Amino acid sequence: MLANPNAVLSCDLNVFISCKSVMLTPQASLFGFPNPLIGVASFMAPIVVGFAILAGAKFSMWFWRLFWVGNLLGFIFVLWLFSQSLLVINVLCPYCMVAWTGMIPIFISLTLFSFKEDILPMPVSTAPFWDGAYAKAWVWILIFALLLVLAIVLRFWSRWVPLLHQLGWL
Repeated sequence: MLANPNAVLSCDLNVFISCKSVMLTPQASLFGFPNPLIGVASFMAPIVVGFAILAGAKFSMWFWRLFWVGNLLGFIFVLWLFSQSLLVINVLCPYCMVAWTGMIPIFISLTLFSFKEDILPMPVSTAPFWDGAYAKAWVWILIFALLLVLAIVLRFWSRWVPLLHQLGWL
């Protein structure tokens, strides 16, 4: 895009799913550099921690809390980007959606794990709930993902209908 601003990108699928439209907004480089650099760097942490655990590493309580806070910040950032796409930019970026799909399960699983393992303080009386919630983390992830999909469908309904007509599905 820098070399040819008029280029048609492969990620520009239609009027409301377009990475170029999103890349041209101020939200795409919130801290003065492209947001994907944050994603590339941030997604390395869960990968490294995962491999370390597989190799037998044990982490201290302070590490898990700091790791959770970092993931919380990433989750908040992803939710902010999601809200900006839906409510301000009015376009979805395919690569952003991939980041959302990665961040949401990481954060929900880590949060449920942190409550289950008492990394994040909670009343003892709620321990059975968190144990069960962690055992069914996929349900919480699915519910959250379905809520995001519902928000996307409802927000862009007027754009989906012509597209579905065009495809012969309606």
